[in-house]
Amino acid sequence: MNGDPKVNFSGLLRDYLDAGAATENVSAAVSSQVPVVEPEPGLVVNPWDIVLCTSGTLISCENAIVVLIIFHNPSLRAPMFLLIGSLALADLLAGIGLIINFVFAYLLQSEATKLVTIGLIVASFSASVCSLLAITVDRYLSLYYALTYHSERTVTFTYVMLIMLWGTSICLGLLPILGWNCLRDESTCSVVRPLTKNNTAILSISFLFMFALMLQLYIQICKIVMRHAHQIALQHHFLATSHYVTTRKGVSTLAIILGTFAACWMPFTLYSLIADYTYPSIYTYATLLPATYNSIINPVIYAFRNQEIQKALCLVCCGCIPSSLSQRARSPSDV
Repeated sequence: MNGDPKVNFSGLLRDYLDAGAATENVSAAVSSQVPVVEPEPGLVVNPWDIVLCTSGTLISCENAIVVLIIFHNPSLRAPMFLLIGSLALADLLAGIGLIINFVFAYLLQSEATKLVTIGLIVASFSASVCSLLAITVDRYLSLYYALTYHSERTVTFTYVMLIMLWGTSICLGLLPILGWNCLRDESTCSVVRPLTKNNTAILSISFLFMFALMLQLYIQICKIVMRHAHQIALQHHFLATSHYVTTRKGVSTLAIILGTFAACWMPFTLYSLIADYTYPSIYTYATLLPATYNSIINPVIYAFRNQEIQKALCLVCCGCIPSSLSQRARSPSDV
């Protein structure tokens, strides 16, 4: 009797393939119902934003020293020091604005924070430029009206200038917050979003006007310095070479002051007039960064070069005044 079972390999193979296909169909059905979780992309930080934040940190630290020195020293209450303090405060707020802009751009993104940040930056930089103009006016008046400069009228005029420049700057900073922005219409954006093209045009034209006014005032200051140096040379019977050196030093100082201001702000001013939001952002960063450097240089030119501020800084740091500062006399070139 031939009762040995015969294995049907073809049937087993067919059953195995059918079972595998069924398993694949079940896996596909289950996977289609389970949501696929994709890994979130890492936070990409623009290197230009890091540079601007670093610049803002340096601006804040440097100008905070000047503000504290002037605020805590009662002897630094003359009109000149009030204007230098206004410049340092404006640059301090500008530095804080750059830092806040970096934090909000990557950690707290919203339209409200964007408008507040750009408003603070516009107001502070506007106050900084206006303070530079006010310092130029004060220097011109101190030379042109040398006999009556230290009077109550000059103090009153200084406070009027401070109120006007800060009032104007605050109004310019409030414009984006009050609705003059391009968040609803991308086509009206300028190189600095969310400022509109018209807004940046007004700011740029105002800067060019103030620069032209500063240039004219510094030309007049240069003439007065040269005339004073010549009169002092005649009174003390100085040599012509001494008169030439003193005059050249004064002219060089004025050229450095005005040249630095123009080199820092002129690229961004001209670029914002001709460009709009369609231009690559790298051009905006490349022209805006030198403008921030002006706030770094301002304390060096206007504050730390001043003899009285140097004395106050030495008292804070080492508790003494170097003999070189106490015996130093002011010359016509110290403008």
